[in-house]
Amino acid sequence: MARAVRVWRPAGVLDWLARLILVVPLGLALVALSGIGHRWFDILAQFTAPALIATAVLTLLLAVTRLTGAATHGAVACLALLLAVSPQWFPGGPKPTTDTPIVRLYSANLYYLNGDVASIRRSIVEADADVVVLIELGRDAAGRIDEVLEGYPYRAASMRMDQTRGPSRSVIGSRYPLTVLDDPPDGLHAVAAVATTPLGRLNVVGVHLTRPWPFQEQWGQISQTMALQEVVEGMTGPVVVAGDFNSVSSARIGKQMRRDLGLYPAPGFPGTWPSNLPAALGMTIDQVYASPELGFVARRLARPTGSDHRPVVTEFTRAAN
Repeated sequence: MARAVRVWRPAGVLDWLARLILVVPLGLALVALSGIGHRWFDILAQFTAPALIATAVLTLLLAVTRLTGAATHGAVACLALLLAVSPQWFPGGPKPTTDTPIVRLYSANLYYLNGDVASIRRSIVEADADVVVLIELGRDAAGRIDEVLEGYPYRAASMRMDQTRGPSRSVIGSRYPLTVLDDPPDGLHAVAAVATTPLGRLNVVGVHLTRPWPFQEQWGQISQTMALQEVVEGMTGPVVVAGDFNSVSSARIGKQMRRDLGLYPAPGFPGTWPSNLPAALGMTIDQVYASPELGFVARRLARPTGSDHRPVVTEFTRAAN
């Protein structure tokens, strides 16, 4: 009796190889969905949004090439990643009213070595915001602050933070009168002021949290968020906190912001960092959070500034009910 000969089929090998690769995004989704705040889990949870886009593209290619088994695995991974990333993209929060004034806020990490003042200025002018929050305002931009913030006569600035290659500050510029608040606790790089807006008294905080572990010590972001909580709890009235959190809103810092500070994030798609990638593949580490008295009306990315971060423009008003 003749022995059957097994035929090597390239399509079958590619199908199993693709299934093996898709274990990675599926595992990433499960890590993010687990809710575990361990530093290893947290650093992986930062990548759910770009992983979803990349996995969706791969799954589409598998479906077109009729590798149906792998495509099915890809669809499962996409669904799990969508569940993991949904708190970033669809964070919920209070609904805005429809008959009260709207305040527009521009916030950007300018990168302290960025000397492209013309691009910074064009981005701010095009956004036409009422309040501007600038993080990592470097030496060149700070030296031309009147040009950068022309039209925003009311200003508040943080203490200088010295970097390896140059100093930087955080600055709030406003079309509305500002009352500058006390410096934040030691260890938190932030600036805070109260703006007198058409919505009434509005507390505005610009903040820059440290980089996550393993780039900095593992408790750095957590302890700084605790310091930010101390600042917010001392405020009266609505609060908006904008800046570079070095963490997405669905990871442990975002959960800490909601649980302990009672603040809600604006929707986080498309991403803000790094700016040399398409925004859909970026991570939204530059965010805006608001207290329950406020409801977000819109969120979009602004014109590039020459930084490795994209600016964010949000609009908000009083919350319904």
